[in-house]
Formats: sequence, structure tokens, C-alpha cells
Amino acid sequence: MLAILLVYFIGKRFYDLSIEYNQKKWLYAILSIVVYYGVQFAFGFIIGILDMLFDWGIDWDTSYGWNLLGIPIGLLAVWGFYTLLENKWKKSVVVIKDEIQDIGKKYDEV
Repeated sequence: MLAILLVYFIGKRFYDLSIEYNQKKWLYAILSIVVYYGVQFAFGFIIGILDMLFDWGIDWDTSYGWNLLGIPIGLLAVWGFYTLLENKWKKSVVVIKDEIQDIGKKYDEV
């Protein structure tokens, strides 16, 4: 149930961000969820490789704690992706100037 709520709120936040900056809404909502699960998968894969190399003796049958550790790591990655997109889109915002009100004014008044 927690995963469904997280997926909803992550996707909703990116959907709202893309509306605010006039980007493709569903692309970034789905991409945020892919980033969330992709980072969790990569984290689990890296921990598994490190367990094999250094023989940490992790009990993979009861890995409930590792699953819970993956949640903040995934959220941290999504937060980084969010700030990256927000900063990129803030820099590339095009301000639309209503030039019809400037008809008849001198060039240096505009």
C-alpha cells in the first residue's frame, strides 16, 4: 500500500511540475517513477555484488530491512531528479511579451 501511495505522489508532483513549465506531462510523471524504481534496483544490485565480493553474509531470504532502506534512497534520487529538472526549466523559460500594448510607443520606452 505504501508503494502505491509513493508512486502516486511522486508521479503527481512531476506531473504538476511539467504543467508549470509547459513540458510533456505524462512523460515526466512516468519517468520519475522509472527513476525511483531504477535507483532501488541499482542499489539492490550493488549491495548484492558487494555482498559476494566482501562476504558480508547478508541473509537475502529475510531482506525486509534492505527493502525499507531502498525507499529513502529512491526518494533521494527522485528529489535530485526533480531539482535538476526544475533548475533546467527555470533557466529555459521563455517570457512571452504582449507586444500589442506597445504599438505606437517609442523604441526606448518599450
